[in-house]
Amino acid sequence: MTTMTDASVREFKMPDVGEGLTEAEILKWYVQPGDTVTDGQVVCEVETAKAAVELPIPYDGVVSELRFPEGTTVDVGTAIIAVRVAGGAPAPVPAQAEAAPAAPAAPEAPAPAATASASASAPASAEEAKPAARQPVLVGYGVSTSATKRRPRKGPEVTVPAPAQPELNGHAPAADSPRPLAKPPVRKLAKDLGVDLTAVTPSGPDGIITREDVHAAATPAAVTAPAPVAAAPAAPAPAASYDGVRETRIPVKGVRKATAAAMVGSAFTAPHVTEFVTVDVTRTMKLVEELKQDKEMQGRRVNPLLLIAKALLVAIKRNPDINASWDEANQEIVVKHYVNLGIAAATPRGLIVPNIKDAQDKTLPQLADALGELVATAREGKTSPSAMQGGTVTITNVGVFGVDTGTPILNPGESAILAIGAIKLQPWVHKGKVKPRQVTTLALSFDHRLVDGELGSKVLADVAAILEQPKRLITWA
Repeated sequence: MTTMTDASVREFKMPDVGEGLTEAEILKWYVQPGDTVTDGQVVCEVETAKAAVELPIPYDGVVSELRFPEGTTVDVGTAIIAVRVAGGAPAPVPAQAEAAPAAPAAPEAPAPAATASASASAPASAEEAKPAARQPVLVGYGVSTSATKRRPRKGPEVTVPAPAQPELNGHAPAADSPRPLAKPPVRKLAKDLGVDLTAVTPSGPDGIITREDVHAAATPAAVTAPAPVAAAPAAPAPAASYDGVRETRIPVKGVRKATAAAMVGSAFTAPHVTEFVTVDVTRTMKLVEELKQDKEMQGRRVNPLLLIAKALLVAIKRNPDINASWDEANQEIVVKHYVNLGIAAATPRGLIVPNIKDAQDKTLPQLADALGELVATAREGKTSPSAMQGGTVTITNVGVFGVDTGTPILNPGESAILAIGAIKLQPWVHKGKVKPRQVTTLALSFDHRLVDGELGSKVLADVAAILEQPKRLITWA
């Protein structure tokens, strides 16, 4: 391992986002020792207890060392990467591959030839780079306003022969091949689909791999894969043969670990009460179809969740005391005069609850835009920690999984959570006759320390009444 004593070597430490987090797991390194990096370039992706975020490097220079391999959980404030900044000597590449899962370096390679390209790409003047004025921050935090810069490909002048490598799954890895160009969401998609980006043919400008390229590369494998004998619930286990193994242990960390701890704390701190109501939402479903044709809603996400969210906001306006929190230290109920509406989202990394700030002030089109952005960001795994802070009430839509209803657990610090069951065509007494109607079951859990049975019942009844007669969105708003 290289000893970092040269003054030209800068260490980048795991940053603190100011949310009380103490550690983060390194998910993916986007650079390797010897690579040239520029100020603002994303060098790795990490997962905190809140979300997955990307870390930009605040220096120009050449990567000297990666301190930890992928999958390692690192404390905030610990140096994770060393960079030899402009003006320093060429960066040595460690002989051991212990810092990151990179290919082994060529043995006894001449130092000038191995670092010629990296040295040439560094800025000519050391005075032009002023890293001391920057503070290491996470994406979306701090004062940096510059866009992420892409690392240049290694030039063809580097001719160091690569050592022989063993074949993997019948394919020999390419020697000294450049890192494929793709945006972080595309890399995340490729990782989820098990697609090797080095084998994908790019179709984007300047050789950038697009989402379509990744899906196209994944399609042949999906077509030839044998179909399962019987449908079974998805399990968070590796997609590989068990080979007779009867148990698989999966480490709980990051978002899943934080969620588990928060739910245990909520369940044993706040006395939960859950009430249920089954309601005819046929008129609401008709309104959804009408709104899809409205010019004001063109291009926006229009679905039952949108109108249910609006119904809950109207119910909170009519019963504002439910929008509160419990101050344990002062033994006080804190009533909020704003609604940060949380939407529970299931992601590959676990359950997250981002919220829409000041949702009570948004019109229906604005609420649709906010919901669409929230869902898209969550699916890409780019939800910021700040988007999950300060929620007051939450909606969880278990109906998308075909579930009729449930008893949701409160998001910590919030007063209530509304669960939406599956909307199904069922026999229902309508105008004195049994007719097929669109029916769903709602469940409202609330903290009985600050919400009594009367208040909770009024809120749930108001939501149900609006969904049964959506014109109340106008008369009650």
